[in-house]
Amino acid sequence: MTVNAAPSATATELREAMMALARQLRRHRPDNGLTISQLEILGDVSRAGVTTPAEIAARLHVRVQSLTDGINELESRGLLSRRTDDTDRRRQLIELTADGLELLLRDRAQRDGWLYETMRDHLCELEFNLLMLTAPVLRKLADAERAAQSVP
Repeated sequence: MTVNAAPSATATELREAMMALARQLRRHRPDNGLTISQLEILGDVSRAGVTTPAEIAARLHVRVQSLTDGINELESRGLLSRRTDDTDRRRQLIELTADGLELLLRDRAQRDGWLYETMRDHLCELEFNLLMLTAPVLRKLADAERAAQSVP
């Protein structure tokens, strides 16, 4: 692949644009009394299904100890449940509850609604369609490190 622009300038422009959009999406998140870290835990568990604190920590690139308070708070609020693994009694399994799923769905719906309305109101049809074409490309970039790690 041949790229004409300076690599750092190209990457900087894209990173700054994505971070500005991410900040706007955070601003349009409903106030549910959870921290960003707690929401990251909920989101990770919703994508992974039944999982362990160690697996969550690995995916979020944090230490298990730093998740303990967040998991405990989410469990006390009824958003996550925890149980002992039947095959290995030393392991704790974490899963999303119905209330946790409902909270995530509301959170995502509000942010998706804001994003769609903003795209519709501020982009021309060509820009809207072009942006939709970039979604899989951005996902590919986001997953590149994980894909590289899974290649033998």
